[in-house]
Amino acid sequence: MKKSSLTSIEICAGAGGQALGIEQAGFEHLCLVELEHAACNTLRLNRPTWHVFEGDLRDFDASDYRDQVDLVAGGVPCPPFSKAGKQLGENDERDLFPEAIRIVKEVRPKAVMLENVRGLLDAVFEDYRYKVEKQLEDFGYVASWRLLNASDYGVPQLRPRVVFVGLRKDIAPYFSWPTPSDLPPITVGESLFDLMSESKWRGAKKWAHNASSVAPTLVGGSKKHGGPDLGPTRARAAWASLGVDGRGLADAPPERNFVGMPRLTTRMAARIQGFPDDWKFFGRKTATYRQIGNAFPPPVAHAVAQAIYEAIVTAAKQHKKVA
Repeated sequence: MKKSSLTSIEICAGAGGQALGIEQAGFEHLCLVELEHAACNTLRLNRPTWHVFEGDLRDFDASDYRDQVDLVAGGVPCPPFSKAGKQLGENDERDLFPEAIRIVKEVRPKAVMLENVRGLLDAVFEDYRYKVEKQLEDFGYVASWRLLNASDYGVPQLRPRVVFVGLRKDIAPYFSWPTPSDLPPITVGESLFDLMSESKWRGAKKWAHNASSVAPTLVGGSKKHGGPDLGPTRARAAWASLGVDGRGLADAPPERNFVGMPRLTTRMAARIQGFPDDWKFFGRKTATYRQIGNAFPPPVAHAVAQAIYEAIVTAAKQHKKVA
């Protein structure tokens, strides 16, 4: 199989972090489903050829794609499982795992890839995880969960994320979770030095030297909570230790004679999240930052999707040999 010969559907696509990583792994998106207007426009802005369904996932009928899709992927909403919330799980109206399972049932892809917050692995959700696994197993998939840290895959941010992968039983034996990079994690200073020094800031070199570790997890917030800042008090303190003022975002890099702690621009935040510099975001600063902060880092999505791609291709080759 040649690259891009495999197909995918992306649900809860957001600003396209996961979709971009999956595309880089060789999948061609047949459809992307997203509710937020600004995020939909971001997808269209960067990939005019992508078919974007703008609307509630509950209103999306995937039956037309049955047996045409190799991968169903997405990042279902995190609040039902987040430690920052009430962890209501299936009792939270924002829980879209049931919709994801419905789409898998309608489409019957070769593989499933869903990401969520670390809290989903808490003991309180053991029965919930088992229920999800059992439903997928009843459809003929082998399911597993794994906690991955973005900093292990070239992203200058810790960002622990739970990834759920389900593969058809004939493909599952050929899948292996991606291994972390042998290289040391890239630091915030290394990642952002060129952006911080764009306006010839005299303190950029010293700042980069002191920003010598990975970033804390970016917090995008929601329409109800959060704004153009880097998170609650604890997160801001972590950013301050890296020499970054987390109380807001800047419109531009620090000027030549700037004194004090600089703030990140949205472009800097996007790089911390692993987006390439040519990925554009639709909307003003707050809307842009929410898209960035809520994204799944493309390099992590790429690593997992690449492993899924290789499993599907290897299984197809083995089946061809047997035939």
